[in-house]
Amino acid sequence: MSTAAVVLAAGGSRRLGRTKQLEPWGASNLLGHVVARTREFPVDEIWVVLGHDVDQILAETDLGDVYVVENFEWADGIASSLRVALDALTRLSRCDRALVVIGDQPEVPVEVVTELMESHARSGKPVTVPKYRYNWGNPVVVDRSLWARLMSLEGDEGAKRLWQAHPDWVNEVWFSETAPRDVDTESDIDDLKPRHLA
Repeated sequence: MSTAAVVLAAGGSRRLGRTKQLEPWGASNLLGHVVARTREFPVDEIWVVLGHDVDQILAETDLGDVYVVENFEWADGIASSLRVALDALTRLSRCDRALVVIGDQPEVPVEVVTELMESHARSGKPVTVPKYRYNWGNPVVVDRSLWARLMSLEGDEGAKRLWQAHPDWVNEVWFSETAPRDVDTESDIDDLKPRHLA
């Protein structure tokens, strides 16, 4: 079974008020850091979905050999980025499953992803979701068999409602730690930015 990581990074950073993908982060910027972390995951391909400020992000971020997909409808919400990514994977990738990574979560532990992938392979279910203490989170593993269903989603909610409606699809993996935080505000940047490289 081969896996494509999909990094969703098309949003307009409304809460922060500037393009957070370009926020200085360690030796790179936030998106560069997330892509570098994703390279440590047990995946075969990396696809990055961009939208807002795409030209500036591409000019200022060393993404290496990832595949880049542009979401022209990024303002419609995260479901539009999922659609664009999974459409590209369906047409252009031979991978059997997608690992959906949120582009503003810089500190997803490699160990969490490794456990998710191993549990997914054993489970026989088409979706694997991490449960951090009491709540579902990200990243999520989704088999190709469900990509078409995900591509029918709309708005800014993602796939959580679909998983709740079909609990028989879902393999849940419990983790004792809290969920990885999103970078949405100045406070998040202050809390999460690497201190020794800030």
